[in-house]
Amino acid sequence: MTEKEIYSLKTPCYVTDERLLEKNMKILKSVSDRTGCKILLAQKAFSMYSTYPLLSEYLDGTAASGLYEARLGFEEMPGREVHIFSPAYRPDSFEEITRICDHIVFNNTGQWEKFRPAVERARSQGRNIRCGIRVDPGYSEIETPLYDPCAPGSRLGAKEGELENADIRGISGLHFHTLCEQNSDVLERTIPYFEKKFGRYLYDMEWVNFGGGHHITRDGYDLDTLCRVIEYIRDKYKVTVYLEPGEACALNAGFLVTEVLDVWGENVIIDASAACHMPDVLEMPYRPRITGAGAAGEKACTYRIGAATCLAGDVVGEYSFDAPLKAGDRLIFEDMAIYTMCKNNTFNGIGLPSIYLTDRDGKTSLLRSFGYEDFKCRI
Repeated sequence: MTEKEIYSLKTPCYVTDERLLEKNMKILKSVSDRTGCKILLAQKAFSMYSTYPLLSEYLDGTAASGLYEARLGFEEMPGREVHIFSPAYRPDSFEEITRICDHIVFNNTGQWEKFRPAVERARSQGRNIRCGIRVDPGYSEIETPLYDPCAPGSRLGAKEGELENADIRGISGLHFHTLCEQNSDVLERTIPYFEKKFGRYLYDMEWVNFGGGHHITRDGYDLDTLCRVIEYIRDKYKVTVYLEPGEACALNAGFLVTEVLDVWGENVIIDASAACHMPDVLEMPYRPRITGAGAAGEKACTYRIGAATCLAGDVVGEYSFDAPLKAGDRLIFEDMAIYTMCKNNTFNGIGLPSIYLTDRDGKTSLLRSFGYEDFKCRI
């Protein structure tokens, strides 16, 4: 975008670029074409449904973590598969899940037994539902405990031995998720743990889901190793392999454009908030890139970028710039399509950012803006 276009936007705002999304899609499609695997959009990371027509040209469907995400995939990506996993399902929503989901993954054998009659009832009415069990291989290399699904005491997935005495007739697949923003070498090291504990069950299955966390579209990602692992499991067990990346679908495909409200010594106050608009900055935590900025001390002018909220820790980080900042300047945070729109909030009465889309022809349009009623209706 030109400087004139950037200053024409209503800030704060998210801007997603379909050209960058399509670049990611082509990489993902190359994997599915090469291996025969199926790739799903994990909507927990990116659920900007205005882009689903484009994504559906390349992906096999969507993965949901609950009923509302499942409905979104069902409604906005028609004709594609709808998968769902939840640590536990609500009885009052499960019937609707059986109407809209093609794959239902249960967290343990107890959940499967509880909802098996509902699944069998839906199947008797013509619904071709495939059911699976999530399993915990007991191995991961995730350093941040908040994101580690295999940590001791994890509530995610059946443990070794749980399937031995269970009636898993009607279960056609297994699901595991052990990665977070990682390369394929970690997946390759995980597979032996999965096979040792659960591989024997795959001989009687139709599919296996490797979950998400695969950073497939990141520069330097080892596609050859990923494809080799997929082909190994596919050929050994004669199953269809699913992947459900979230970040990889929209990695580096969006921006958060903000305006400087005040410069006070070393502090710069912007009209966006880490806590409200980019919560992973505080949860992960990490320091997002700002276009044209450097690390603290790298350039002439160093500032601490923070939000106009009363939360003392609502600080994005320290950055340096070639020239002093002033009120009215625009700052562009990069890689802001993922875990932003689907996680943001109105803490402190801070408004939600507007949403823009740059289409494949390079035209940027406002899709939605928010106001006071959007804050009030959530309380």
